[in-house]
Amino acid sequence: MRRVDLKTGKVLARVATPIATAFGEGVTALNAVVYHLTWEDGVAVTFDAATLKETGRYRYSGEGWGLTTDGKALIMSNGSPTLVWRDPKTFRIKRSVQVTDAGQPVKNLNELEYVQGSVYANVWLTDRVARIDPQTGKVTAWIDVSALTREVSAAAAKAGHTLTFDDVPNGIAFVPERGTLLLTGKRWPTLFEVKLPGVKPEEPGTTGRARTGR
Repeated sequence: MRRVDLKTGKVLARVATPIATAFGEGVTALNAVVYHLTWEDGVAVTFDAATLKETGRYRYSGEGWGLTTDGKALIMSNGSPTLVWRDPKTFRIKRSVQVTDAGQPVKNLNELEYVQGSVYANVWLTDRVARIDPQTGKVTAWIDVSALTREVSAAAAKAGHTLTFDDVPNGIAFVPERGTLLLTGKRWPTLFEVKLPGVKPEEPGTTGRARTGR
C-alpha cells in the first residue's frame, strides 16, 4: 500500500501488507484510519492514515475484494453480487444489499468507490463500471471503459509485453475538489482521470470522501 503524489507520480510513503503470504486487496480511509483487506486470509488490517503504521486487525468470513466508505460505514465487496456495510469500529456487518441489473444479480463486484450518493464498482473480467444505488442495489448506469483498456493494451504491446486475461480495469478513486474519477487496472502503468456527467466538484470539508485501490 502506498501514498502517491498525483501531480508527479512520486511515491511519498509505502508499506507492505503485514501478512507476508496475503494478497492485498481493497483500501479505504475513514476518520484518519486506513482499512486494508486481504483476499483469502479473512483479515482486514488498519493503519494510522498519517504514518501508515499498523494499528489493528479484524477478522471476517469469506474473501475480501473491494472497499470504500460512505463517510459513516465501510462498504465491502467479495466477488459476489452482494455489498455489505460494516461498522468501522468493530467490522461487524450492519446491512447488505444484492446488486441487480434489470432484475438479474451482478456478480464479480470488485473495486469500489462511493461518490455523491452512488457506489461505483468494477466488474471483474469486464470493461464496465456499474453505478449502483446503495439503498436498492439497482444498477443505475453502466460506464464503458473499453477505450482505456485498448489504449493501455496498445502501449503494452508497443513496449514488448502483452497484458494477460485478467489485466482488466480495476481501480477507482474520487478527486472531490475536481469532481473527477481516477481509473486504472490490474498491472496498468497508467492512471486515467475521467469526468462523468453529474459528478461535480466538492467544497473542502465535504463528508463521504473515499480513497480506494487494489
